[in-house]
Amino acid sequence: MYTFSNKLRIGSYILMALGILGLGYGFLSAPSTIEEAKAVVAADSHHEVHDEEMAHAEAAHTTTHDEHATQEAHDDDAHGEHLLHQLQNKPWAALYVAAFFFMMISLGVLAFYAIQRAAQAGWSPVLFRVMEAITSYLLPGAAIVFVILLLSGVHLNHLFVWMDSEVVAHDELIQGKSGFLNVPFFLIRALIYIGGWVAYRHFSRKFSIAQDTAEDDSNFKKNFRISAGFLVFFLVTESMMSWDWIMSVDPHWFSTLFGWYVFASMFVSGITVIALITIYLKSKGYLEFVNDSHIHDLAKFMFGISIFWTYLWFSQFMLIWYSDIPEEVTYFVTRIEDYKLPFFGMLVMNFVFPLLILMNSDYKRVNWFVVMAGIVILLGHYIDIFNMIMPATVGDKWFIGIAEIGGILFFAGLFIYVVFSTLTKAPLLAKRNPFIEESKHFHY
Repeated sequence: MYTFSNKLRIGSYILMALGILGLGYGFLSAPSTIEEAKAVVAADSHHEVHDEEMAHAEAAHTTTHDEHATQEAHDDDAHGEHLLHQLQNKPWAALYVAAFFFMMISLGVLAFYAIQRAAQAGWSPVLFRVMEAITSYLLPGAAIVFVILLLSGVHLNHLFVWMDSEVVAHDELIQGKSGFLNVPFFLIRALIYIGGWVAYRHFSRKFSIAQDTAEDDSNFKKNFRISAGFLVFFLVTESMMSWDWIMSVDPHWFSTLFGWYVFASMFVSGITVIALITIYLKSKGYLEFVNDSHIHDLAKFMFGISIFWTYLWFSQFMLIWYSDIPEEVTYFVTRIEDYKLPFFGMLVMNFVFPLLILMNSDYKRVNWFVVMAGIVILLGHYIDIFNMIMPATVGDKWFIGIAEIGGILFFAGLFIYVVFSTLTKAPLLAKRNPFIEESKHFHY
């Protein structure tokens, strides 16, 4: 049995406390009025040129007719309100990006676990308890994401512009999507997704634990059947979740590849976390049946899915950029112009770095190489989610500051606490799995 060390437990508490302080600072420092929002922008040297242009425009307004001046004042008020919403969104977006990122790690592991069960894989059963521990974060993680979505639905933030009735009233395109993009149906769908994922996780874990003391393989067979069924449910709900929870922050844009793209990101992130936790437990004297070949196979998945993610990224980008349809290409133009460093930086972190580090087969057996690659991959996919959410919610008012770091720290602490607490609740070896002996003696 695993023992959750006091040092690691206290570390998780410290991370959560620091995260709450960072997020709290982000919310408290957000402007509450249009005047405060303008003052924040005026204080930023990046906007000095814009401020000068506004001053010239205001001077020019004095020479215009009263009607024109009134219209300009109205436009200025509208601009100010939009600016206020962007700055108020920043801590909310920081919270949402971190919440979604850690939730998607556990969901990616759940999919990988279900694939191993449905395929009756012989190499992976010695890792099942690690996977089950990681998926235990899915319920609290998804519940937090749902609360954020619910608060968006009652207009405590402006993350989803299609939830604003005034915006919808003047936007025919969003009106055309209102049958799907409406708050009640949006939240009902979210509950269906989360309910299905959590139900599968609950029963698969239940049958896995029961198999340890069973006299036959009936629980193993039940796990096989529900895993095969769950994968069908997952393929549909993961794509719809990607449309709802990420793509709809930019309701004018869509991509038919988007569900697969998000899946690749969560899949490689989940497998990377399996590898990192496995290596950590091995270093503490646990998982004695896990050998270099298991780590090698996890690293192969990290490498392969990184290439798959890059293929999907390029396919999506190349087709949209080449066709140059204004309502589609704007998505990438915005990110290249305003998010150049994170946009191109994530390509290096998610493709170039894993390619160079993990291409060599021998390096896949060297733990510190795998850990180094894993940390970069996780940071890269956090930035990927950051790139998906921030441009539509905060525009060019982005930077990775205290709120963003606070969000990462809080959810990292919560993730560590939940996962390692779950590891203490069952033996680390699924000893009655029919393939456990094959897994123990697995060699590549």
